[in-house]
Amino acid sequence: MDLPIKGRGAPSNRSSRFLRLATDRSPEFVDEAPADEAPPPRHPATRLHIDATRTIISRNDSPDVPFGQSINPYRGCEHGCVYCFARPSHAYLDHSPGLDFETQIYAKPDAARLLDAELRRPGYRPDTIHLGANTDPYQPLEREARITRQILEKLLEFGHPVTVLTKGALIERDLDLLGALAARGLARAAVSITTLDSGLKRTLEPRAASPAARLRAVAALVAAGVPTSVLVAPVIPAVNDHELEAILEAARAAGARRAGWILLRLPRELRELMKEWLAAHRPLAAARVMSLVRGTRRGRESDPRFHARMRGDGAYAELIERRFAVTARRLGLEQGRQAPLDTSQFRVPAAGGQLALL
Repeated sequence: MDLPIKGRGAPSNRSSRFLRLATDRSPEFVDEAPADEAPPPRHPATRLHIDATRTIISRNDSPDVPFGQSINPYRGCEHGCVYCFARPSHAYLDHSPGLDFETQIYAKPDAARLLDAELRRPGYRPDTIHLGANTDPYQPLEREARITRQILEKLLEFGHPVTVLTKGALIERDLDLLGALAARGLARAAVSITTLDSGLKRTLEPRAASPAARLRAVAALVAAGVPTSVLVAPVIPAVNDHELEAILEAARAAGARRAGWILLRLPRELRELMKEWLAAHRPLAAARVMSLVRGTRRGRESDPRFHARMRGDGAYAELIERRFAVTARRLGLEQGRQAPLDTSQFRVPAAGGQLALL
């Protein structure tokens, strides 16, 4: 394990599981390295790649998520949340789910054009599109790339429903579009808040917006007329679980009317990355954290079963569920899945921006 890098979440850069050759930096070999060999960078820069995808809408039939269609404007995420369940997907690009996931970012600059083409297909049937299913649509690169904004502009043009999930305060930039969509019953937003502790946030999700900034974003979305919920995610045993009630109270004070929660998930390479983070930042609690994780996953560190992977099972998971439900009821926060957004307003505009004939 490497030492923690300031501003980055992953302590290491383990090779993709699909690579046939991998680098072993085992301690017994480190002393034999040439004296003039450059050490690994302590401040790795973000590198932007272009994703030349030919389609933009992803579809799923998972019973664990409340949407069937999604768009990911980016692959990889500079927010650097060490617990991100999407990290293993970077292995498909032959990148590490570790530091590469937060430094090797793929953007889809043709997203709006591809979306326009897909929405115009004769067989397309409108269904809510979710932004933020895999990586954050409002990560730092969005400030200049504006891909998420272009997608929202296109959805407004077509009268197409959309939901957005983010940890980024940059969502406030697009209040004009989200407010216009919400006024027609076509948009909802959710802000994920993991902790109210700024110190914990700096190591757990180093480049995401601060807790205070996310709460301000909730208030701004509500003021703009956008139905907004808060997602307490992930709940990490013996790390942030004690904050559950406080986060819900802060969310309600900011104007949120609905809330949800997700238990920590550790698919594939994420298990070792999380253990490395614990060793670096919570060494005395590491064994207890992983013991509690296994207690919610039938003795394993990961349980991919549908209906269980988001909430877990066992006594600890049940306790979190009860605490959340009691607090949400006390604060008047709605829970559970929401009714589908309106799809009846979907219209295909004339090409070239001309008004279509009725």
